[in-house]
Amino acid sequence: MTITGFCPLIVTRNPEAVIKVFEALGFERRHTKTDIEGGANTTFAMKDANGNRINIASSETIPQDLTSISINVDNFQEAYDFLIARGFVNPRGDKVTDTSSSRATMLLAPSGFPVTISEHLKDRD
Repeated sequence: MTITGFCPLIVTRNPEAVIKVFEALGFERRHTKTDIEGGANTTFAMKDANGNRINIASSETIPQDLTSISINVDNFQEAYDFLIARGFVNPRGDKVTDTSSSRATMLLAPSGFPVTISEHLKDRD
Protein backbone atom coordinates (compact mmCIF):
# COMPACT_ATOMS: atom_id res chain seq x y z
CA MET A 1 0.00 0.00 0.00
CA THR A 2 1.24 3.45 -0.92
CA ILE A 3 -0.15 6.73 0.39
CA THR A 4 -0.91 8.94 -2.62
CA GLY A 5 -2.39 11.92 -0.78
CA PHE A 6 -2.82 13.22 2.75
CA CYS A 7 -4.83 16.21 4.03
CA PRO A 8 -7.41 17.28 6.60
CA LEU A 9 -11.08 16.55 5.96
CA ILE A 10 -13.91 18.52 7.55
CA VAL A 11 -17.33 16.86 7.54
CA THR A 12 -20.12 19.36 8.09
CA ARG A 13 -23.82 20.02 7.69
CA ASN A 14 -22.95 23.43 6.20
CA PRO A 15 -20.15 22.96 3.66
CA GLU A 16 -20.64 26.34 1.95
CA ALA A 17 -19.87 28.23 5.18
CA VAL A 18 -16.69 26.20 5.72
CA ILE A 19 -15.66 26.60 2.07
CA LYS A 20 -16.05 30.39 2.35
CA VAL A 21 -13.62 30.46 5.29
CA PHE A 22 -10.99 28.55 3.33
CA GLU A 23 -11.57 30.63 0.20
CA ALA A 24 -10.86 33.71 2.33
CA LEU A 25 -7.60 32.00 3.32
CA GLY A 26 -6.61 31.61 -0.35
CA PHE A 27 -7.91 28.11 -1.12
CA GLU A 28 -9.72 27.38 -4.38
CA ARG A 29 -12.16 24.62 -5.23
CA ARG A 30 -10.35 22.08 -7.38
CA HIS A 31 -12.81 19.20 -7.57
CA THR A 32 -16.39 18.50 -6.54
CA LYS A 33 -17.67 14.94 -6.14
CA THR A 34 -21.45 14.57 -6.01
CA ASP A 35 -22.20 10.83 -6.34
CA ILE A 36 -21.56 9.91 -2.70
CA GLU A 37 -24.23 7.85 -0.89
CA GLY A 38 -26.53 8.14 -3.89
CA GLY A 39 -26.07 11.91 -4.12
CA ALA A 40 -26.85 12.56 -0.45
CA ASN A 41 -23.34 13.90 0.24
CA THR A 42 -20.84 16.03 -1.67
CA THR A 43 -17.10 16.40 -1.20
CA PHE A 44 -15.10 19.46 -2.22
CA ALA A 45 -11.33 19.26 -2.71
CA MET A 46 -9.56 22.58 -2.22
CA LYS A 47 -5.97 23.71 -2.73
CA ASP A 48 -4.02 26.91 -2.13
CA ALA A 49 -1.15 28.48 -4.09
CA ASN A 50 1.41 26.73 -1.86
CA GLY A 51 -0.02 23.28 -2.62
CA ASN A 52 -1.78 22.85 0.72
CA ARG A 53 -4.96 20.83 0.45
CA ILE A 54 -8.17 20.39 2.42
CA ASN A 55 -11.29 18.35 1.72
CA ILE A 56 -14.72 19.44 2.89
CA ALA A 57 -17.62 16.98 2.88
CA SER A 58 -21.32 17.46 3.45
CA SER A 59 -23.35 15.24 5.74
CA GLU A 60 -26.87 15.74 7.02
CA THR A 61 -26.50 12.99 9.63
CA ILE A 62 -23.73 14.31 11.87
CA PRO A 63 -24.72 16.34 14.93
CA GLN A 64 -21.65 18.61 14.73
CA ASP A 65 -18.66 19.20 12.47
CA LEU A 66 -16.03 16.48 12.46
CA THR A 67 -12.39 16.74 11.45
CA SER A 68 -10.66 13.67 10.05
CA ILE A 69 -7.37 12.83 8.42
CA SER A 70 -8.00 12.01 4.76
CA ILE A 71 -5.56 9.47 3.35
CA ASN A 72 -5.63 8.52 -0.33
CA VAL A 73 -4.10 5.13 -1.02
CA ASP A 74 -3.37 2.99 -4.05
CA ASN A 75 -5.05 -0.11 -2.53
CA PHE A 76 -8.15 0.43 -0.41
CA GLN A 77 -8.49 -3.13 0.84
CA GLU A 78 -4.87 -3.33 1.92
CA ALA A 79 -5.15 -0.02 3.83
CA TYR A 80 -8.47 -1.10 5.39
CA ASP A 81 -7.05 -4.44 6.54
CA PHE A 82 -3.86 -2.76 7.83
CA LEU A 83 -5.80 -0.31 10.02
CA ILE A 84 -8.40 -2.86 11.21
CA ALA A 85 -5.54 -5.16 12.31
CA ARG A 86 -4.25 -2.29 14.45
CA GLY A 87 -7.50 -1.77 16.33
CA PHE A 88 -9.27 0.75 14.09
CA VAL A 89 -13.01 0.17 13.73
CA ASN A 90 -15.54 1.02 11.09
CA PRO A 91 -18.38 2.79 12.96
CA ARG A 92 -20.79 1.72 10.19
CA GLY A 93 -20.02 -1.98 10.54
CA ASP A 94 -18.44 -3.18 7.32
CA LYS A 95 -20.03 -0.45 5.18
CA VAL A 96 -17.79 1.12 2.56
CA THR A 97 -18.81 3.92 0.21
CA ASP A 98 -18.39 3.00 -3.45
CA THR A 99 -18.84 5.68 -6.11
CA SER A 100 -18.16 5.86 -9.81
CA SER A 101 -14.53 6.79 -9.18
CA SER A 102 -13.58 5.80 -5.63
CA ARG A 103 -13.91 3.48 -2.67
CA ALA A 104 -13.76 5.04 0.79
CA THR A 105 -14.72 4.80 4.44
CA MET A 106 -14.01 6.46 7.75
CA LEU A 107 -12.35 4.40 10.48
CA LEU A 108 -11.88 5.28 14.14
CA ALA A 109 -8.54 4.72 15.86
CA PRO A 110 -8.50 2.95 19.24
CA SER A 111 -8.02 6.38 20.82
CA GLY A 112 -10.98 7.79 18.89
CA PHE A 113 -9.50 9.95 16.13
CA PRO A 114 -11.06 9.45 12.68
CA VAL A 115 -9.14 8.52 9.54
CA THR A 116 -10.81 8.45 6.15
CA ILE A 117 -9.17 6.17 3.60
CA SER A 118 -9.95 6.43 -0.09
CA GLU A 119 -8.76 4.79 -3.28
CA HIS A 120 -9.39 6.68 -6.49
CA LEU A 121 -10.37 4.26 -9.22
CA LYS A 122 -9.65 5.42 -12.75
CA ASP A 123 -11.23 2.61 -14.77
CA ARG A 124 -14.37 1.74 -12.86
CA ASP A 125 -17.53 0.41 -14.50
